[in-house]
Amino acid sequence: MTSSKSSRPPWDVRRPPRADGSVFLVTGGNAGIGYFIAEQLSATRATVVLAGRNPSKGEAACASIRSRVPGARVRAVRLDLADLASLGPAVESLGVERLDAVVHNAGVALDDPPREETGAGHEIMFGTNHLAHFALTQRLMPLLAASPAARVVTMGSFAAKTERLDLDDLQSCEDYRPGRTYGRSKLAQMYFGLELDRRLRAAGSAVASVVVHPGGALDSLTPSRPPVHVRTAGARLGGAPAALLLQGKHAGAWPAVRAVLDPAVRGGQLWGPRVFGLRGRPRCEQVWDHLTDTVVAERLWNASCELTGVGSGAFLTTPPAP
Repeated sequence: MTSSKSSRPPWDVRRPPRADGSVFLVTGGNAGIGYFIAEQLSATRATVVLAGRNPSKGEAACASIRSRVPGARVRAVRLDLADLASLGPAVESLGVERLDAVVHNAGVALDDPPREETGAGHEIMFGTNHLAHFALTQRLMPLLAASPAARVVTMGSFAAKTERLDLDDLQSCEDYRPGRTYGRSKLAQMYFGLELDRRLRAAGSAVASVVVHPGGALDSLTPSRPPVHVRTAGARLGGAPAALLLQGKHAGAWPAVRAVLDPAVRGGQLWGPRVFGLRGRPRCEQVWDHLTDTVVAERLWNASCELTGVGSGAFLTTPPAP
């Protein structure tokens, strides 16, 4: 007898399976990797909601997707991850009864000092990339729980592989270096995604949490999607040598799209590009050694609860009133 695993056709990144009737939310879906995640998910006939802080950019991204995906069911909502108070109204604006997946993709990276803070006083990269997605997940949990098998997909970064969290200085108050602070904010996201799955499994939840990373994804290797992204001839030629090891943001989207759609993907897994973790088709890879430290994960979870005001057990309850 042929097993279901062996009879399942190979995953085709350019022809994802249909997902009629599903509803997916992509944070930061109006640009970069998030845009391509939204575009590829839209081809499955699901409803895809792009969440971003700039409404005009969100509408431009939707128009671009509609021009490339006939019949795309795509729309935009305003979500400012630098403002925790905006999360509740943003979730209410979704206007859906259930959510089949959320892709935590949005993020901010600062190239140069000085250190900045959100309105709540959190270092902006840690606050936006990690804390806001942490709090947003709690707000979304009733909608995710209403789906028979929802997924929380957290976009980490290959830059986090060489970083380690300083649990006594999570917000880089003592030693701020932009590149390191960014890498640690993404590492915190990845710890959260794995710890969330452990807690969901312990509670018997049907919601699964998966962590992904895009490898090395460059603008110069990314196909044009005007006005969202325009690649010049010079950028195309200049980026050609990098294609030996890296890829464009359209390919960087593949692990997240597979994590949303492939029934073979399981909670608690890490997915990334096949070739050295930097480029190629998505594969399940071994969870990085430092990400298996559950003591660090629990301490980060507790600190995140304190910083956001989210109760430790609130991920399995209905959210508080706005």
